[in-house]
Amino acid sequence: MLKKITYREALNEALVEEMERDPAVVLIGEEVGQYDGAYKVSQGLLKKFGEKRVIDTPITEAGFAGLGIGAAMGGLRPVVEMMTFNFALLALDQIVNGAAKMRYMSGGQVKVPCVIRGPGGAAHQLAAQHSQCFESTFASVPGLKVVMPSTSRDAKGLLKSAIRDDNPVIFIEGEILYGSVGDVPEGEYLIPIGVGDIKREGSDVTIIAHSKMVYVALTAAKRLEEFGISAEVLDLRTIRPLDEELIVQSVRKTHRCVIVEEGWHFYGVGAQVADVIYNHIFDELDAPIRRVTGLDVPMPYSKPLEHQVIPDAHRVIDAVRDVLYMKG
Repeated sequence: MLKKITYREALNEALVEEMERDPAVVLIGEEVGQYDGAYKVSQGLLKKFGEKRVIDTPITEAGFAGLGIGAAMGGLRPVVEMMTFNFALLALDQIVNGAAKMRYMSGGQVKVPCVIRGPGGAAHQLAAQHSQCFESTFASVPGLKVVMPSTSRDAKGLLKSAIRDDNPVIFIEGEILYGSVGDVPEGEYLIPIGVGDIKREGSDVTIIAHSKMVYVALTAAKRLEEFGISAEVLDLRTIRPLDEELIVQSVRKTHRCVIVEEGWHFYGVGAQVADVIYNHIFDELDAPIRRVTGLDVPMPYSKPLEHQVIPDAHRVIDAVRDVLYMKG
């Protein structure tokens, strides 16, 4: 049986179920308790679990990230909420030099089962300091797992898996996806970290995306039908580890690939995905890989300019027609 709930509600259900299942799971962050969370993901949790397990903090990202990491080393399973991942930069030392390396530096004696979660990417006119994609920054650090779900179903199943993981997990939610509605199975289910998903079957080209760019890819794939083009849409779901097997399997079928991401082009997620494809099946490609990314500028406040920066279906269609040699 399936039920339709929002992305926000799916995350809330995951937190409730894991906190009921395991008393070691606690939630820490700004406004997660009295205010029910800046995006209402933690709605009702303070009333249900009390202030010893739902802990409001001051605006001190480095402080409460460190608190969560230390609590994880001491035996708890903290979920640390960043009001936005733009502010996670303030906690970068705690995350990179603490959480990510502790298991390695202790010779495997100390685990850090901590989830650091919150919204990322652009929303609507939040401008340069509040509209950034840092998944490639975190994914470049050994010791961190990075998850970015696009649907309600994936958000719930992946967050439950992240909470049960014995390693630090960066869990970046799509800021404009919180109100999106999707089918979620009734009852207990998990989605393993590191496994991608084919969101649409196709045979002529593979479009690879993650988070809200999956919907841009699906819109482009639908419009490409008018040109007689069958596009497959692959949702990475996890940025690190990458599901290399699924990527190779899909591109081996279509022989063409377009990678879509909201983040900047330089050193982006798409560069890593392209590296995987070129290393495994270069000789099976019928065209060079194309990447569609956010433009290489800080995010403008202006609404028309913001739309120019963020990839849309038109740019994806243009790239697909390019790899199919349909232009000119």
